[in-house]
Amino acid sequence: MKQLAEHQLVQFVRTNIYYLLAAIAAGPIWLAADAFANAVGTNNDEAVAAAATACLIICIFMGRHFGQLWASKYKTISNEVLITLSVITFGSIVFLFVHAEYLNEDYGPLNLLLYWVPFLLSGLALGMLIKLARSVTQNQLKEARAAAEHNKSELHLLQSQLSPHFLFNTLNNLYGLSLTQHERIPPLLLKLSDLLRYSVYEANEVFVPLKDELIYIHNYIEFEKIRIGDRLVLTTNFEEITSSDMKIAPMLLIVFIENAFKHSKNTADEKIYISIELKTWEDLILFSIRNSHDKREKKISVVEKHSGFGLASVNKRLELLYPHEHELAIKNEETVYQVVLRLKTR
Repeated sequence: MKQLAEHQLVQFVRTNIYYLLAAIAAGPIWLAADAFANAVGTNNDEAVAAAATACLIICIFMGRHFGQLWASKYKTISNEVLITLSVITFGSIVFLFVHAEYLNEDYGPLNLLLYWVPFLLSGLALGMLIKLARSVTQNQLKEARAAAEHNKSELHLLQSQLSPHFLFNTLNNLYGLSLTQHERIPPLLLKLSDLLRYSVYEANEVFVPLKDELIYIHNYIEFEKIRIGDRLVLTTNFEEITSSDMKIAPMLLIVFIENAFKHSKNTADEKIYISIELKTWEDLILFSIRNSHDKREKKISVVEKHSGFGLASVNKRLELLYPHEHELAIKNEETVYQVVLRLKTR
């Protein structure tokens, strides 16, 4: 019963909010009008103040109605319209106070015009201004919500594509090893199981603890070390992260690491050189990776046709999750490919 009464009260307030606000504002408006009437020496100042209060409130509601008609006809409200209404509102009020000393002069109809026209005009302009400003705010809020929903849907789509992309590349590598070095397959499958468990079950959040992401990266590196063997010359410098407060978008850095291992094979050198560093500084994550490669050795294959997906998706995710909060630099030289990424922690 109590909840029903509270619900009815909330509905009543929502339905009659403007009438309630008008009733609350009537008191201060009457006091101001009465003081003004006294200042200019008007007879029956209380009655004049009451009439002025009623007229002003009616004009404000009429102005809101005109504003509603304007907003329904013109979907986009320009700043010039709002500025003009503001100038009319405050200009009319200033005019009244500046010429207050002349309002008690016996100018006949002119006296009436000098008092009531700017007074009523200020109410109409104020009502339109309130309605149009609220309409602009509501439209901006709707656009922001629509953009947020679109970005959220796009982000979920990108994240859902990460695991299949990684799995596709990994299975491709496992197939090649199964033909030549099948004894490496069992430990690789165990590592692959850990990697997929994280990417499928633990990386569904928008942001995850950086320390969990680093565990995933270490598992991936161990996976690649088993796969590549003695040909790999790997240098890593990871800062130890123990706190769960520092967060990052899941599977963001792994795209660069995966590309480094994949494309470092495109070299005529006997060894594959990869260097990875990750540091934190205040609220920043500083990530760098270098790998050897040779542009001349790059071959076109089914895998290479899809190799741009990872970098395209990570760029899009950076734009969505770290707008104006990241810097990505990529250097593609003849023998070295380097990525440097700086972004804010969450």
